[in-house]
Amino acid sequence: MKARKDLFSRALAAAPCRLHLAAHSHHLWPDVTFDAQLEAWQDAAALADRKWDKALGEIYPAAQALVARELGLPSPETVVFAPNTHTLLTVLRSAFETRPLRVMSTDGEFHSFRRQAQRWAEAGEIELTLIDSESPNFVELFLASARSGDFDLIFVSHVFFKTGLVFDRVWELAELARPQGPWVVVDGYHGFRAVPTDLSEVADRMFYMAGGYKYAMAGEGAAFLHAPPGFGPRPALSGWYAEFGDLEGPPGGIGYTRDAGRFLGATFDPSGLYRFVAAGQMLEAEGLNTAAVAAHATELQTRLLAMIAAGEAGALAQAVPVNPPGDGPQARFLALRHPRALAWKQALMERDVIVDVRDDVLRIGLSIYHDADDLAAFCEAAGALD
Repeated sequence: MKARKDLFSRALAAAPCRLHLAAHSHHLWPDVTFDAQLEAWQDAAALADRKWDKALGEIYPAAQALVARELGLPSPETVVFAPNTHTLLTVLRSAFETRPLRVMSTDGEFHSFRRQAQRWAEAGEIELTLIDSESPNFVELFLASARSGDFDLIFVSHVFFKTGLVFDRVWELAELARPQGPWVVVDGYHGFRAVPTDLSEVADRMFYMAGGYKYAMAGEGAAFLHAPPGFGPRPALSGWYAEFGDLEGPPGGIGYTRDAGRFLGATFDPSGLYRFVAAGQMLEAEGLNTAAVAAHATELQTRLLAMIAAGEAGALAQAVPVNPPGDGPQARFLALRHPRALAWKQALMERDVIVDVRDDVLRIGLSIYHDADDLAAFCEAAGALD
């Protein structure tokens, strides 16, 4: 596939000397999101309070529909949006009345879960069991523990943010899920629009959480949760938007909408959803499905690894590739382990080459706005590293 720099002309022109190789973190925004941001402002100016008729009546359902199509969900009504995944996580936890909640996860989860889970455990809100995400037999260990344990909540990533390792058997956990517990929550933020994902066979039993900041190319303010029907009907943390629609609840009590809106909060900035819809519809219109974009990125990853191994990127040849492309699903970034990863990242930043680091792992993210010339430019910059 040809690189589609034309779709990102504004972001690329804004910093023409920058080589942005962090598409797994802050993905560059395509041009259509500029127009979407303007549209959100213009709607607020022209419609004032009536902007919510469009935001909730047109933009929000369009965003739900995009997620449903991408994930093979039976209904877009199982999708709820929030400003960030931390908000969704705390609302989700509040739907359990159990104290302490018995939680199983890994030591490789993203910070929005890691920190909150540690604090809940410290406060006695949960009992936390963690599996080593970098164990050579992680998949078997995790599945065996989940099947043998007595847990209320199982939370795990589809693609691990530090290493790029893909937990491609995560969907087997659906066999354990029950409305009374355990609930299975898959953090899909590094997999959504990066790894083709079909939830059609497990959507009635598994939660899935992701958002627009990374591969959906939409930026902040558009995190989402797929919530299977019947799981968590009455979250204790509940904003007034959760009472929009067809309600159910005890006579004289607090009512909740029957669909995923039961997890809604309150007033939010809708501009993130405008961008989310614009970027998603652009990808569909251009025929850039996740499989096609992933294939382009994987081809670049393979070429870059070969160039590094050949010594074209200087000291990077000393690093150990953690997630080299193989036969299965591939994360959208390369993870290279070396004690000098942080120093390399900082040295590259001084040359306006944007990568990032997690502990001793250097991460290089590639997307549809990258091509062979970008790989050559990166290797030239990395050649000066020591």
